[in-house]
Amino acid sequence: MRFITLVFIVSILSSVTLTKTLILGEEVKATCDFTKFQVCKPEIITGSPPSEECCEKLKEQQSCLCAYLISPSISQYIGNAKRVIRACGIPFPNCS
Repeated sequence: MRFITLVFIVSILSSVTLTKTLILGEEVKATCDFTKFQVCKPEIITGSPPSEECCEKLKEQQSCLCAYLISPSISQYIGNAKRVIRACGIPFPNCS
């Protein structure tokens, strides 16, 4: 369990990617900062209800959710991640 947690933390901290977001009809580059998802780690691992802080961070980084969800380090927690996203009132992204 400790190894998996370590892999999760390392992959999240090292995964910074650029994504494009559509704002007011203009394409803008938005930086995905996966370190902001760290506040959601306990909820994603245990499946417990998300904190307000977790929901705020997910909403801030909503355009980055697909990049986060396809990460190999999160694959075993995808069910809990979906529950956390739904509990925060965020529509689950279509990542195809």
